[in-house]
Amino acid sequence: MAAACSAMLLGLLAPRALPDRAPADAPGVRLRVLAANVGGADAAAPRVLNEVRRWDVDVFSAVELQPELALAYDSAGARSLFPHRTLRPLPGFDGTGLYSRLPLRPLPGLRGTASRLATAELRPSGATPVEIVSVDLPAPTHRHGAAQWRREMRALPTAGAAPVRVLAGDFNATLDHAELRRLLERGYHDVAERAGVALRPTWPAGETLIPALITIDHVLADRRARVVSARSVAIPGSDHRGVLAELVLPQG
Repeated sequence: MAAACSAMLLGLLAPRALPDRAPADAPGVRLRVLAANVGGADAAAPRVLNEVRRWDVDVFSAVELQPELALAYDSAGARSLFPHRTLRPLPGFDGTGLYSRLPLRPLPGLRGTASRLATAELRPSGATPVEIVSVDLPAPTHRHGAAQWRREMRALPTAGAAPVRVLAGDFNATLDHAELRRLLERGYHDVAERAGVALRPTWPAGETLIPALITIDHVLADRRARVVSARSVAIPGSDHRGVLAELVLPQG
C-alpha cells in the first residue's frame, strides 16, 4: 500500500519537474518577467536593481511595495531603468507595482479584490497587447483570511480572450491548492511547471535558519504565450525568492 501511494504521488508530482518548454529559437516576441516579493527591503533597493539589470528584465512585478520602498527604488535609479510604471504602494504589506522598460497603460483595479493589485496593458513592439497584473493575495492562515483569499483568487481575470494575460506575484498558494489549479484551468499555465522547475520552493528565503519549504510565488502566463525558461532567483533583502520567466508572445 505504501509503495502504491508513493507511486501515485510521484506520478502527480513528476510533471512539475519535467520541462515542456518552447525551443530557444521559437518565433515570436520575447518578454522577460520577474515576480518578486520585496517587502521591508528598503536598504536592499540598489542591490535588487543591480540584479534586475543583470537579468535583463522587461517587466518587474513588485509586491508588498511600501511608499518608502518605492522612493528607495527611485533613489537607486529605477526611473532610468524602468521609465514606465504603474504603482500602488501602501503602508504595511499590501502595495503592488509594475516597473517596465516597455510602454504601459494603467488599467482600473480588478473588481472583487480588496487588495490594490497594480494592473496595466503592455504593448511590446510586434506582439499582441498584454494585460499584466501584479498579484499579492492574502495568506489563508485563518478563517476570515482564507475566505478573502478565495474571493480574490476567483476575481483574477480569465485568460483566453484578448488581450494575452500574465499574472505575476505572491499568490500565497501552491500548485497543491485547488483554488490555484482552478485558476490555471481558466486559461493559464504556471511558467515554473512548464519549465520543469515547479518543485523549487520560494518561501521562506533569505537570512533564516528555516530552509525554503513551499512554492507560493508564481508567474502565470496565458496559454497563448509560450515559455522559453523559468527559474527561481534570490531577491536581496527579501524572505521570498523571485520567479524569473522568459516568454514568447504571439506576434500581432
